[in-house]
Amino acid sequence: MAEPIGIQIRNLYKIFGNDAASLIDKVRTGTTKTELNDKYGAVLGLNNINMDMAAGRIQVIMGLSGSGKSTLIRHINRLIDPTAGEVLVGGEDVVKMSPEALREFRRHKTAMVFQKFALLPNRNVLENTGYGLEVQGIPREKRIETSMRWIERVGLKGFEKKYPNQLSGGMQQRVGLARALSNDAPILLMDEAFSALDPLIRVDMQSVLLDLQKEIRKTVVFITHDLDEALRLGDSIAILRDGEIIQQGTSQDIVLKPADAYIANFVREVNRGRVIHVEAAMSPLVADTALPSGSVTEGTSLDDAMKHLVASGADRLTVTDAQNRPLGLLDSATIVAALVGI
Repeated sequence: MAEPIGIQIRNLYKIFGNDAASLIDKVRTGTTKTELNDKYGAVLGLNNINMDMAAGRIQVIMGLSGSGKSTLIRHINRLIDPTAGEVLVGGEDVVKMSPEALREFRRHKTAMVFQKFALLPNRNVLENTGYGLEVQGIPREKRIETSMRWIERVGLKGFEKKYPNQLSGGMQQRVGLARALSNDAPILLMDEAFSALDPLIRVDMQSVLLDLQKEIRKTVVFITHDLDEALRLGDSIAILRDGEIIQQGTSQDIVLKPADAYIANFVREVNRGRVIHVEAAMSPLVADTALPSGSVTEGTSLDDAMKHLVASGADRLTVTDAQNRPLGLLDSATIVAALVGI
């Protein structure tokens, strides 16, 4: 299993149009996306993007249509060249790679899962899964062994001889995921990967990804326009608008401390009980206070903590860390206050 590697994006700009490089200084000095289009006929895709994507974690990038999220993910494997800036993967700038080095980087360091599945219709599940390995020149026996392992891991064992038109949309996306994972690339790029799926299948695929991530520890960059999906999947979330990052942080940061009215609008209808963790609502420990016998560990959602309170019949719980050390106290009143945003 390839070791995960981090991604750093520094001062990244993308302007679509003629003589884009000459317009960078105008953007840096405050020319807006609308002004750039009106005065120069150019489109501002990304505006001074700076991000650190931690190795082995899921980085979600979300925003509405036209926010720049798909443009951003395509800079990581340089399907799009930036107008200015750096994309550092494991400390190496992808922007400066030679054509040969870029081909090797794409083959061995990144894998991509698309919204439209992108399966080859004349190849069965096994052949589609092993396609990347075939391109790399991996011997057939090894390709089959690796492909079958991932086909089984994504829940498609027994379907390896089926063709894409014989599979549901969710099954086809599982093939796309298995194909990406079979390359054992440390970076997995997922561009609206589940957006074309029905809601229940989409939730199922999110569960598949989360379960797999516990084992594979890839650096996953996941694009979505769905806040619930972002909050469920992301170790870290970046929200874009008009090519700019409006807020970065954990799900807790986004829900509890929205950066502006735009983010607040996003999170207004979120089920806070599923997102907010107990440590955000607990009361601090007071010396010599008797601790209740019931407990929940940090990272537990408020929904689950309330269920625990009700089931146990207790009026308070101790919040503990992973080593069972007490961190604070939680009762129904503090849970309700956190849920309604008091």
